[in-house]
Amino acid sequence: MSEALHCLGVAELAVALAAKTVSSEEVTRHLLARLAAHEHLGAFLCSDAELALAQARASDARRANDGARGALDGVPIAHKDIYVTTDFPSTAASKMLAGYRSPFDATVVAKLKNAGTVTLGKLNCDEFAMGGSNENSSVKPARNPWDPTRIPGGSSGGSAAAVAARLVPAATGTDTGGSVRQPASLTGVTGIKPTYGRCSRYGMIAFASSLDQAGPLARSAEDCALLLGAMSGYDERDSTSAQQPVPDFAAALRMPREGATGAKPLRGLRIGLPREFFGAGVAAGVTKAVRAALVQAERLGATLVDVSLPRTELSIPVYYIIAPAEASSNLSRFDGVRYGHRAAEYTDLLDMYRKSRSEGFGAEVKRRIMIGTYVLSHGYYDAYYLQAQKLRRMIADDFQAAFAHCDLIAGPVAPTVARTIGSQTDPLAEYLADIFTLPASLAGLPGMSVPAGFGEHGLPVGLQLIGNYWQEAALLHAAHALQQATDWHRCAPPECLA
Repeated sequence: MSEALHCLGVAELAVALAAKTVSSEEVTRHLLARLAAHEHLGAFLCSDAELALAQARASDARRANDGARGALDGVPIAHKDIYVTTDFPSTAASKMLAGYRSPFDATVVAKLKNAGTVTLGKLNCDEFAMGGSNENSSVKPARNPWDPTRIPGGSSGGSAAAVAARLVPAATGTDTGGSVRQPASLTGVTGIKPTYGRCSRYGMIAFASSLDQAGPLARSAEDCALLLGAMSGYDERDSTSAQQPVPDFAAALRMPREGATGAKPLRGLRIGLPREFFGAGVAAGVTKAVRAALVQAERLGATLVDVSLPRTELSIPVYYIIAPAEASSNLSRFDGVRYGHRAAEYTDLLDMYRKSRSEGFGAEVKRRIMIGTYVLSHGYYDAYYLQAQKLRRMIADDFQAAFAHCDLIAGPVAPTVARTIGSQTDPLAEYLADIFTLPASLAGLPGMSVPAGFGEHGLPVGLQLIGNYWQEAALLHAAHALQQATDWHRCAPPECLA
């Protein structure tokens, strides 16, 4: 059985571990060997075989003594290097934090550790989570397992690549403007960004505090439900954490909708299709795949309705004012004094600040810091930042108007399939690719990417589902129903199945 262990998702591993047909140590050894064999993908920044095997043996001992704590006990995962961890360096893929060791674990990391997961290591990402390609990592770019000459998306590109390549069954990511959903789409895995406040941000290295949110990437909606259930919950150490009850997301997958039947599990579900998500600029192959997934949803009983999100295009300038503004404030702490990179030579304090930050930050991070500082400066705050916040509220209002006519909203995650590494040199053109993920982020709504087949060049396409506040269970239920009727989520890069 060991040769197929990497093909098992979280839920399947949980069954095998509970039945004791395989041990956590056996699974962990198998995956560690795969990490070494697939280093060329650049998914991992660091790993610790000794630590992982010790955690696996501890899980096996608990199970032998009937002390296993749930479905995740003994399941190997990995964390995006935007979460601080005591067991591994926490660098945000930046020279600024090279070698940094945190004295505490992020809440999400601690929750998953308490659930018994085995941590294989830390995953590559765009520096400080700023980017949509993983080319902005200061260490190395992560590569798409479907075609290593192409990007896996970002900023959670290492997480998506690791799951797609079957190096881990699941991984954590973060989503500020689409950084879970977009890489999930480009690599053919499932990823969910919950409602803002559902998961604690404590210990997450901040990019844009009013937007950053944790989320899992895995093979299926069922796997994501198991991870999200363990990651969620109120945390008094995070002032933006919401005191909302955490549903049993895994159980909700199988709870029938009112009026639904076995053959029609989505009967009564109204799925809104924003006309702005299906216009010019979307690749023909992407549109075809998304439409095919929506036809499948109709076969399962869903009703498709037309809706409008009229300020969709404005989400790009709004996001790229608000997010850089918050980034310029958050990243001011990295000054070479308390922690982080410090220049080797300088003449005075100001020179040290200038050289340390110039050397420690990459080009994209510097660009966003400068934009953010500009829009917050005297004379421009009212003209840019304040107006962007007003438009943000209007974008959120557009969603509520749409939800008066539907239960979920659907469309593409990204307008194209994964591009080749190094093919995009225009930052503005790169920002435009976020057009379908930014609106939900600005509104703080939950959204997810569900594998929906393939587009141009035989590369994966994701169907985006967006729900109203705290409706993650509804998103996961719809995605699970689709995945029970299709096998898109089971497709893997051929060379990664061996």
